[in-house]
Amino acid sequence: MTDIRTQATACRDAAQAIAQLPTAAKDALLRRMADALQRDADDILAANSKDMLAAQEKGVTAAMLDRLKLDPQRLGNIADALREVADLPDPVGLVTRSETRPNGIVVERVRVPLGVVAMIYEARPNVTADAAALCLKAGNGVILRGGSEAIHSNTAIAAALKRALREAGLPDAALTLLEDLRRETMIEMLQLTDLVDLAIPRGGEGLIRFVAEHARVPVIKHYKGVCHLFVDASADPDAALRLLLDGKVSRPGVCNALETLLVHADIADAFLPEAGRALLERGVEIRGDERARLLMGSSTVAATDDDYAAEFLDLILAVRVVGDLDDAIAHIRRFGSDHTEVIATRDDANAERFVQSLRAAVVMVNTSSRFSDGGELGLGAEIGISTTRLHAYGPMGAESLTVERFVVRGAGQTRNLA
Repeated sequence: MTDIRTQATACRDAAQAIAQLPTAAKDALLRRMADALQRDADDILAANSKDMLAAQEKGVTAAMLDRLKLDPQRLGNIADALREVADLPDPVGLVTRSETRPNGIVVERVRVPLGVVAMIYEARPNVTADAAALCLKAGNGVILRGGSEAIHSNTAIAAALKRALREAGLPDAALTLLEDLRRETMIEMLQLTDLVDLAIPRGGEGLIRFVAEHARVPVIKHYKGVCHLFVDASADPDAALRLLLDGKVSRPGVCNALETLLVHADIADAFLPEAGRALLERGVEIRGDERARLLMGSSTVAATDDDYAAEFLDLILAVRVVGDLDDAIAHIRRFGSDHTEVIATRDDANAERFVQSLRAAVVMVNTSSRFSDGGELGLGAEIGISTTRLHAYGPMGAESLTVERFVVRGAGQTRNLA
């Protein structure tokens, strides 16, 4: 087993080769990787079946099983995401600003790769491909440290991607999948400030806090997704109900799923009984305040402050009736996690005030929280969602894996010499 410093050094050296690739070569590489995934589909799905069986025997949650599961359609979607990333503009070399100073020097701000990105994640085998594609598109190397529950899936996906690198004549260390999953090894990696430029943990709050507490390298954090839907008094009730059901029921185990419903008091009597019936029919447990319980049926249980702060990742929804928009904003400021917030309204002024009053990474007006995803927002795929206000905020695509540097062009100008 190779030690982590040796692996990180090899990844850094390989990243330099990736950084120098022209756009056409990087895009061809990503399309080759997509083809490799589909060629190896049987092996990847067989490996995923091993992981699923082991997870079921361990009694893991339904939400984790959903994140872990691959099938032909999901694997096809992963391959398509790589092709979408290939089709996106190349952020590397982009001149974001240029000005000529009075002394004639030209000052440019140019996007360049970060270097080596450490991706630490749990039961999400799609991240193996998504992270690799985005890092390589941005000219970076990537160290992938997946969870033990997805080890067979991750290994099979990484094998296909690394083969594509070799076939393109590139060093496959640019994509390094760690086989040593001990926490001690992960901690050592997070200390490698001379080799690793950024760590991105993606998973449960416990994992992210562990990484943040032990890292000496910069960390992009997103502790949890407590996403709210506020149904304003002016909302179209049918549209609001669709947003609610899509946000809560379609995939309850993902970070952009709704966890809390806030309803304006003036529309509560009309909206909540129907919403309650629709949610209960779909197996959702409702935890509400006193008025919500009265309107949504006897099976609704009393909500606590812990419920309003919770990321359930399950078919559970907290509900509260609020007096007005200001009350909704105050609730979100208290219990939100800066992830994604949604308003259903036909009042443009209220929509704008909602957008301007909240500091969430994604704020949505009359559309589902489930669109808070890099692929849905035009990034091709996402390496994570940042709720940390560093160089990236919100869903992170290839551009978020670059930084700006200054390039200064002159004709012999000096500062002090005549």
